[in-house]
Amino acid sequence: MNIGRGVWALVRVGTALLIVAAVLAQAQVTIGGAADAGRDMATTVVNFFSFFTILSNVASVVVLAWAGAWLWRTREAAEAREPRTMALALASVTAYMLVTGVVYNTLLRGIELPQGTTVLWANEVLHVVGPLVLLLDLLLAPGRRGMRWSAVGAVLVFPIVWVVYTLVRGPWVTNPVTGASSWYPYPFLDPGNPALQPGGYAGVALYVVGIALLIGGVAAAVVAVGRRRAVGGDVDRAVTAG
Repeated sequence: MNIGRGVWALVRVGTALLIVAAVLAQAQVTIGGAADAGRDMATTVVNFFSFFTILSNVASVVVLAWAGAWLWRTREAAEAREPRTMALALASVTAYMLVTGVVYNTLLRGIELPQGTTVLWANEVLHVVGPLVLLLDLLLAPGRRGMRWSAVGAVLVFPIVWVVYTLVRGPWVTNPVTGASSWYPYPFLDPGNPALQPGGYAGVALYVVGIALLIGGVAAAVVAVGRRRAVGGDVDRAVTAG
């Protein structure tokens, strides 16, 4: 048995289980608190799963469990490379989680977000532990496959869809906590936020462009690392894999 592949399979699955526990712990407090307060439950649940952090972590659970199971099944095949779809999925969740960690720890740490009381240990798992494990996975996990540069564009699809969804939905949702006539998961996406400079949608647009550039840059770095790690193991597959 290839010990490295077996150990890293357990790291992936263990991290997936830890993230599940963190999401459930925060959901229990947020959704349970809303039920106790008699707030609108449907809106609360949809709002909870509208945070980029939650969506990124849930996606990471699925991909890490899938990739961990694959590594375990191929632990005897030291030269096996990830399937192309798995490689793209890993690149995507790695980029999303790294951006989640960077944005939270630079812009949002210390700011109360509208999901209810924060579970501190779960918050650290979702914003620090998960991103760090995925960074280590990118750098150290066996069997990583190189991809074409066009993969960067594929990684950007979900964040673009999420931003459009958030900005379209926001003005139509009554905040179940404050009763305000709009709801946005993060203050930099709220055009009514008085702290935005410039104000309104111009300020939101600046943040959106900045974060899009950040995600694109991180995605490009993730693809570059994958291509570099694949060289020497299987150069042709590193160049042609999509």
